[in-house]
Amino acid sequence: MPNSRDQLLACIPRLRRYARALVGDRAGADDLVQDTVERGWGRLASWEGGSDMRAWLFSIMHNLRIDQARRPSVPTEALNEETSMALAPGSPSSGLELRDMETALRALPEEQREILLLVALEEMSYDDVAQTLKIPIGTVMSRLSRAREKMRANMEGRAYIAPLKVVK
Repeated sequence: MPNSRDQLLACIPRLRRYARALVGDRAGADDLVQDTVERGWGRLASWEGGSDMRAWLFSIMHNLRIDQARRPSVPTEALNEETSMALAPGSPSSGLELRDMETALRALPEEQREILLLVALEEMSYDDVAQTLKIPIGTVMSRLSRAREKMRANMEGRAYIAPLKVVK
């Protein structure tokens, strides 16, 4: 069984992938991963040995991201062809589809984007996402549903209109 140090190091590629998709630029994502690993390393003794280290590290990253959002922001580099995520192999249009999907993902509010990424990209369960972000599971499900519908509308080139209920 790998020790906690090895488990932490094994999580870095997934942390990097999630941070890159969440933040949108390599430098910011690398800083977030470095801060997450540093904080995780410093608090390794507080990690419960039998629990999921990946979820624990994502919780740390989430809290760091909230702290960053509260601080005044530094100008960042906009995404373009050189900085976008690697293109998937396949048809010539797959690169355009990936770029459209990346644009649609960036258009989501961060609270929806992070849940969509944790569920779809990191394959975390709703319960794990709720524990990681410290929100109710119902909130996870509703934000995920709205994120998916906004992404779908954006990818289809139509405006997203939130359904409103009339409450009497």
